[in-house]
Amino acid sequence: MKVIKTDIEDLFIIEPKIFGDNRGWFMESWSQKKMEEAGLYYSFVQDNHSFSAIKGTLRGLHFQKGEHSQAKLVRCAKGAVLDVAVDLRKGSPTYKKWFAVELSAENKKQFLIPRGFAHGFLTLTDDVEFLYKADNYYNFESDRNIIWNDTDIDVDWGIKNPILSEKDAKAPKLCDSDANFTYNKTN
Repeated sequence: MKVIKTDIEDLFIIEPKIFGDNRGWFMESWSQKKMEEAGLYYSFVQDNHSFSAIKGTLRGLHFQKGEHSQAKLVRCAKGAVLDVAVDLRKGSPTYKKWFAVELSAENKKQFLIPRGFAHGFLTLTDDVEFLYKADNYYNFESDRNIIWNDTDIDVDWGIKNPILSEKDAKAPKLCDSDANFTYNKTN
């Protein structure tokens, strides 16, 4: 497993080792031991799996607030997505900054997103299957989102008219949300 730091503190790309032969391939998608050896301590309690039928579907930007916030380890099992995380931790040197990575069935990369971030993805192909582990259970009352095209964040999605849910189309801007994360420097 290769852990790649991004320009945003606590946000990592994880590249698993792929073992292949004429039959196909094998990869370890999660190893708590290997993550802890890399200095990353997460205890995941819930796995989620989504399907998006049409290229250009955008899901996000989502987060859970307060005690129900979630860290996520995400990957794309079928197709490809542009995966985006936005730092919502007030006081962080990268507050309101975003980072994007292409996740695909082909590259098998994973994205480790800590608590205090909004998350979303844009499907780059039809028939996308997306998997994510969460370190906290989903809580409806804490579920929040931010509008995908908030000009204060200015994510470059590479699309002008994505396919959105009603909830995502009506999401507030960050300045109008009740996001209440605070940055705590760990080192």
